[in-house]
Amino acid sequence: MGSKGRTTMEVGADGVAVITIVHPPVNSLSFDVLYSLKDHYEEALQRDDVKAIVLTGSGGKFSGGFDITAFSSIREGKVKQVKPGYISIDVFSDTFEAGRKPSVAAIDGLALGGGLELAMACHARISTSNAQLGLPELQLGILPGLGGTQRLPRLVGLSKALEMMLLSKSIKGEEALDSGLVDAIAARDALLATAKRWALDISERKKPWVLTLYRSDKIESLGEAREILKFARVQARKRAPNLHHPLVTIDVIEAGIVSGPRAGLLKEGEASQQLIASDTSKSLMHIFLAQRATSKVPGITDLGLKPRRINKVAILGGGLMGSGIATALILSNIPVLLKEVNGKFLEAGMGRVKANLQSRVKKGKMTQEKFERTFSLLKGVLDYECFKDVDMVIEAVIENVSLKQQIFADLEKYCPSHCILASNTSTIDLNLIGERTKSHGRIVGAHFFSPAHVMPLLEIVRTQKTSPQVIVDLLDVGKKIRKTPVVVGNCTGFAVNRMFFPYSQSAFLLVDHGLDVYRIDLAITKFGMPMGPFRMVDLVGFGVAIATGIQFIENFPDRSHKSALMPLMVEDKRAGETTRKGFYIYDNKRKASPDPEIRKYIEKARSITGVSVDPKLIKLSDKDIIEMIFFPVVNEACRVLAEGIAVKASDLDIASVMGMGFPPYRGGIMFWADSLGSKYICSRLEEWRKAYGDFFKPCAYLVERAARGVSLAAQDDQTRSRM
Repeated sequence: MGSKGRTTMEVGADGVAVITIVHPPVNSLSFDVLYSLKDHYEEALQRDDVKAIVLTGSGGKFSGGFDITAFSSIREGKVKQVKPGYISIDVFSDTFEAGRKPSVAAIDGLALGGGLELAMACHARISTSNAQLGLPELQLGILPGLGGTQRLPRLVGLSKALEMMLLSKSIKGEEALDSGLVDAIAARDALLATAKRWALDISERKKPWVLTLYRSDKIESLGEAREILKFARVQARKRAPNLHHPLVTIDVIEAGIVSGPRAGLLKEGEASQQLIASDTSKSLMHIFLAQRATSKVPGITDLGLKPRRINKVAILGGGLMGSGIATALILSNIPVLLKEVNGKFLEAGMGRVKANLQSRVKKGKMTQEKFERTFSLLKGVLDYECFKDVDMVIEAVIENVSLKQQIFADLEKYCPSHCILASNTSTIDLNLIGERTKSHGRIVGAHFFSPAHVMPLLEIVRTQKTSPQVIVDLLDVGKKIRKTPVVVGNCTGFAVNRMFFPYSQSAFLLVDHGLDVYRIDLAITKFGMPMGPFRMVDLVGFGVAIATGIQFIENFPDRSHKSALMPLMVEDKRAGETTRKGFYIYDNKRKASPDPEIRKYIEKARSITGVSVDPKLIKLSDKDIIEMIFFPVVNEACRVLAEGIAVKASDLDIASVMGMGFPPYRGGIMFWADSLGSKYICSRLEEWRKAYGDFFKPCAYLVERAARGVSLAAQDDQTRSRM
């Protein structure tokens, strides 16, 4: 049922009943809240001393939406399934909206999902200017199921409603007023008084008594509406070809326009129940909850430590990564020193940060004034003299062990003793980086993903000696710069790169044995990845890919596939997108096209390594391609989990989605694997091991789970301690 929530009711001398939702932290609509709300509404409607009702939320938040934990309770049968549309029709429409006393929603903070649907069932809405209003349900694989598909188009028009629902786009109070979603804006301290006055004005017929569900003035003519909906379907299919629920949402909206709002509510209720039970919804809700759980780290966040304030950060290296990290920090008002080795490099690094910010100005996400204020937080330096008062340093230079060792030895001399010493390395063991220092307690990995100011993941890497305080500090910094942090252990590649190293390796193995490069990329993008493994190698560049590959071959030689393909291409000055030639060729606008010349490199690579073409592989189905690419990733993820590099399987799900672009509607790498079953994955890997060698050999953790028929994600300390 989720945590307990309730509503309270106070009736003032003015005859207004103020009903308040009380369910911290965001006043979510659990079943407890909804039943309590219904009871208070019915009481207010019956009481002679009540003329009107104002609905609000405690703690400066109206409501963040329906309680997500209740969905799993419904699926598991812990909560009795109510008839379709019970809340939206019987409660919101027939009790609240059709009540003989007017109700007004006083909105502050959040009115999202079910919270906004509740507000729209009131006869008017008063909001603060900074309140956030939206229907983000599609992010969870469901639709707005409490009347939102019917009421939002009637308040803001069809086009705006489709944009808000299909893109899960929330709007602030001022825009909500302009679009017709709210009726007036009030200052926070005057919100309740304004809402009370408005409610009394409706009851005294000084203001119109509006039933949103039956408004039609904002809805286009039937012909025009159908054209808008047709266009929305085309866009939805283009944006997410594997997703069904956006199209269901459009169908439900159309039903209300064609057959009337009651019919629309009924169809919405039926569709809502079906979508809640769908695999897509289960996967997306798992990702939602897993993301929230990343900030809870046993043995770290349960020690009662408070994060220290980070007043200034220094970054070493103004290349693509360093400038991106600097951008992310100054965007969150954290002053940054950017250090480079010479004036030319420093100017280039500062220029990259400036370009990142100017791009936001061009897109309308930042004013010129805000740009200047933000950029002024960045200072370029050429030595360590200014490092005396920095609270954290993030090293973001090239992946060279001896260079990084020298830098960390220098940092120990110049930085204050409390300063966190972080590295943005993506593969190198942190113990190796800090070998020449005595400050192992404050050495940590802060691994950002490129582009660092855009990608949402921050991999926080701890060694055996990293202080818990440093981890707590970095978790707080991650939150401040709007990243999702995942705390992992120290090893080559850490969690994300190590887990996904086999992603490109298996692709090279398949090509060496006869499968077409472009068939692989097409199958993987159809599966839902933003790009296939070869397009990805082109994007990161062959230099980075080869350097990373060497790290893995040295550390995991028993399960590495050595292909001659990339080194051969590099000899011909093909190094990826930056050289306009890699596995694809690129035009001036970076548009990728297949290149028939690739065949000659593949044939030469085969002759060097002595790999022969397997006719069976040439005819592989998309399903088999996907499994041969991703099952080795699952296998490595199992090792990462078994070794304790990752604390929990759900952290690997978040890391795969936010770090590598694994489709969130499949729930992340481990969740997806469990949907197929450990026995199936293990048997397929064993089959390929016999045909193609130990690259595919299932690890001990996977073999044991398969033998016992146990979920890969299940917490099992006994199993892990035996690995």
